[in-house]
Amino acid sequence: MRLSYRLVNALLVLISIIGMSFALYLEHVKGLQPCPLCIFQRLGLIAMGLVALLALIHNPASDKLKRAYAFLAGLGMVWSAGVAARQIWLQHLPPDQVPSCGPGLNYLIDVLPLKEVFAEVLTGSGECAKIDWTFLDQPLSVWSCLFFVILLLVCIWQMLRRYH
Repeated sequence: MRLSYRLVNALLVLISIIGMSFALYLEHVKGLQPCPLCIFQRLGLIAMGLVALLALIHNPASDKLKRAYAFLAGLGMVWSAGVAARQIWLQHLPPDQVPSCGPGLNYLIDVLPLKEVFAEVLTGSGECAKIDWTFLDQPLSVWSCLFFVILLLVCIWQMLRRYH
């Protein structure tokens, strides 16, 4: 059974909507406030979903364009997986080595240039090392990283597969 290009992109869009819905559920229903790294992970997921939506709507005939869309969607997942891996690393630091909590993301955006905001957030802070939620004894960052890596593999498969 061959999965069509459009079907895979539709599934990627659906999965990104489900992922964001779960993140918003944890935030607004369960009361888990996202740290700056969590917000950056969401940005990559949204980017992947938007690129997949564009690919779904456009449905290019050219294999090169199909691969370009898959590459761009994959970049969103590389970003999200990398940020999640950084958060996992922070969560496994000894307590005395965890960076101190810095100002919130809203404050950083208000007072710093965007380049410095990215640098500050990716450095991580104490709030990013806190584990608020687990499933099967693993923190959300581990599950998020696994989720993003699986989506990245789908994007890579879309990029490398034969279309004709």
